[in-house]
Amino acid sequence: MSLAARVAARLGLPIGELEPLPGGHSGLTYTTKAGVHQYVVKAVPPGQKPVGRNDILRQARILRALAGSRVPVPGVIAVDEQAPAWFAMEFAEGEAIEPVLDAHTLAPELAGSRMLEAARVLRNLHEVAPPPEAPIGAAGELERWTRTMHAVPAELRPGAEDLLKRLADVPGDLPPVLVHGDFRLGNVLFAGDRASAVVDWEIWSVGDPRVDLGWFLLFADHRNFPALGTPVPGLPTESELLHAYQGKHAVPEMRWFRALSRMKMAAIMGHNLRRHREGKHHDPDQERLPPTIAAMIRTATDLLA
Repeated sequence: MSLAARVAARLGLPIGELEPLPGGHSGLTYTTKAGVHQYVVKAVPPGQKPVGRNDILRQARILRALAGSRVPVPGVIAVDEQAPAWFAMEFAEGEAIEPVLDAHTLAPELAGSRMLEAARVLRNLHEVAPPPEAPIGAAGELERWTRTMHAVPAELRPGAEDLLKRLADVPGDLPPVLVHGDFRLGNVLFAGDRASAVVDWEIWSVGDPRVDLGWFLLFADHRNFPALGTPVPGLPTESELLHAYQGKHAVPEMRWFRALSRMKMAAIMGHNLRRHREGKHHDPDQERLPPTIAAMIRTATDLLA
C-alpha cells in the first residue's frame, strides 16, 4: 500500500496528493489536504532505518508530550508504526525566517520582536518537565561535536585543534531540561510577532539548557557569518536576548557554550563542504563557507582566551 493510501486509511478521509514540503527537512516531509483541513506528513524514507534524524516516531512522541504546554507545537493527528513509519500533524500557519541568513523583506522591528519572543519561548521549553531519557551533559556534547570536527580535513578547519584544547575545560552541568537541539528563528513559525509553532524536532534530547541558548544566540549577529550573513539593523543584542530568556536569573558559564556553538557550526559547515568537494553531495554554494568556518573557530577561541 502506498504512503498516500496508508495516510488516507488512517485518517478515514480521502486526501489530496502528497506534495513535498520545501525547505531542509530530514526524512520525507509532505503536505496534503483532507477536505478543508491541511496536514503535514513525515515518513521514514523507504529502505532506511528509523534512527537518528529519521526516527519519525520519536519526533511524534515529543510533539505529543508538548501538546497543551506553553510551547506552541503542531498537534499530532495520526501515527503509524508499521514500517516505513509515518505520522501526520496539523499544518501550522506562519513563516520561519532567519533574519541574518535568509533572503526576506521582513521589517527590522518585526525581526527584532520575533527574536525576543523566541527567547521567551525557549525559556518556556526549558521549564517543561523533561521526558525520562538519559541526559547528555556538556562533556557529551563536546565529545560528539569533536568527532564531527575531526572528520573534517585539517585544511578546512584552521585553528580547530587549539579551540578543542580550550573547550576541554568543561563547566559543570545545570539541571537537565528538554533541549530542542536546533532552536533558532528558522525553526519557529510566526504569525506576525506571535510564535505559532516550534518545528523540526529531529535532534531533541535531554541536556543542559545552555546548549540551546548558545546556539540561538549565534544567529543574533550577521558578523558571525562572513560571506553569508546580511546586516539587519536594530536586532536585539546577545545580552538583550539573554535578558529576555533569563529575566532576573543569571545563566553561568555562557562564554563556554557560546564557544561550543561556534565550534559546532564550524564542524557542520566543514562536514558539508567536505561532502561537496568529495562529490557526495554536489552543491557549489558550499564554497562560500570557508570564511565563516574560519571566523567561527577564531571567535570561539577568542571567547575562551
